[in-house]
Amino acid sequence: MAEGLYQSPAVAYPSLAELTRLSEEMRLQCTDDDLQVVEAEFKNTARPLLRVSQLPQPSLPVNYPRTPGYRPVQEKNPHNAWYWRCNIKGADTGKLAGKTFAIKDNIAVAGVPMMNGSKILEGYTPEFDATVVTRILDAGGRIVGKSNCEHLCMSGFSFTCDAGPVRNPHDETRNTGGSSSGSGALVASGEVDMALGGDQGGSIRIPASWCGIVGLKPTFGLVPYTGAMSLETTLDHLGPMTKTVADCAVLLEVLAGYDEGRDPRQYAKTVVPEYSKLIDAGISGKKIGVLKQGFDVCTEPDVVEIVRREVDRLKEAGAEVEEVSLPIHLDGPAIWTPVCMQGTYKCLIQGNGNGQFWKGYYPVSMQEATSRGLYTRPQDLSKELKKFCLKAEYLDRHYQNKFYAMGQNMTMVLTKAYDEVLAQYDVLVMPTLPHKAPKLPKTDDEPQKFMLPNTVSFNSTGHPALSINAGSSEGLPVGMQIVGRHFDETTILQVARSYEKIRDVNK
Repeated sequence: MAEGLYQSPAVAYPSLAELTRLSEEMRLQCTDDDLQVVEAEFKNTARPLLRVSQLPQPSLPVNYPRTPGYRPVQEKNPHNAWYWRCNIKGADTGKLAGKTFAIKDNIAVAGVPMMNGSKILEGYTPEFDATVVTRILDAGGRIVGKSNCEHLCMSGFSFTCDAGPVRNPHDETRNTGGSSSGSGALVASGEVDMALGGDQGGSIRIPASWCGIVGLKPTFGLVPYTGAMSLETTLDHLGPMTKTVADCAVLLEVLAGYDEGRDPRQYAKTVVPEYSKLIDAGISGKKIGVLKQGFDVCTEPDVVEIVRREVDRLKEAGAEVEEVSLPIHLDGPAIWTPVCMQGTYKCLIQGNGNGQFWKGYYPVSMQEATSRGLYTRPQDLSKELKKFCLKAEYLDRHYQNKFYAMGQNMTMVLTKAYDEVLAQYDVLVMPTLPHKAPKLPKTDDEPQKFMLPNTVSFNSTGHPALSINAGSSEGLPVGMQIVGRHFDETTILQVARSYEKIRDVNK
């Protein structure tokens, strides 16, 4: 642009009256002279904002052609698991060639509408592919749609999505589990080969448990979160949801980018030749710790009975199995709660789905769409999220960052406790959830009791954790959770694969 010509500023300049009001609200006690100086200086402040808005922003790549697709009619969406259908073909060859995928609707797929389970974001279409989407397509996968998820991913149930409840394929009157509810239902019903889920408190493992599939929350940071809508950046995970352990291993290999020359210091335990084949190494000699407190929290005796029976089968197959006690496991939910509550409020609500203070790619269009939705229609937040926001705002105003900070401090203690136990055992085993899938409610006033005592801790500590179907009771699946050392997904998958073989022989 020619120099000296007028150009609209990137931000509106504040008036003296607005600066006065801000000073009063912030209790700064600025004088009139102070405020006049700020008003006069704001043009200088706005100059770099204009320049940064003029610079061409980097964007995540979009490498494969696609059309916007369509929203499926009810008759072709039997469990209400699909939000949007599309057909995006990836590379002709690769480890995922011929496999079909559903992508949880908090993950961006360029040109395909994204709702994240909420009217707040409805109508937004991202212009970029999340990194995990690019990796699936580069490996030959075919993306056939976006799966419904819970309202801004803020529920472990499956009835808060504004597109309607996602119904469990094993019993349509029951919860699928959330927040990756659609992904769980689509894999369990066989509508797709594999799916992506997101997990901040169990949102991959909950639907995996209640739908009877495999769901893996990888080590924190192993799978890039880039291009997905965040809740709390220290809890955010993306991971595979599949029918089999073998499929889980192959998909993890792709999502983690093991073929892309990752930093060997970080991935030394997992970057190995023919990674996916290592899961057939067997279980003989593996040391398995059966976490006592993980069973003590269960509210349904059949869940305990099923998982203990299946652990005994691992022992019969040659594993060394011992019960281990770790009392701090019971404090996991208390440590996770303030981090999730106050962190999510600042990142998702005040930070418009991006948050701040982390290095990486910020999806600006997603942030803008979320900001507009939250500003213009906050009344469209789910009832649960409204209650969540009120509690978080109250804590912020009266106790500032105190409990978030205490939770993060205790996370270090919790992490060390698990690390010490995992130095003695290859994996820890426990039920994924304390009970089977409950009934879907008839109204939003129906009381819902739900506990996540065995999942949330590992979002806080970042340990990898996998849920695999251990059997069923009354026709409802029961999940067994296998937890391992940081960046040692290989051992978890080896144990899970060995168990899968034993389970399938004994069907």
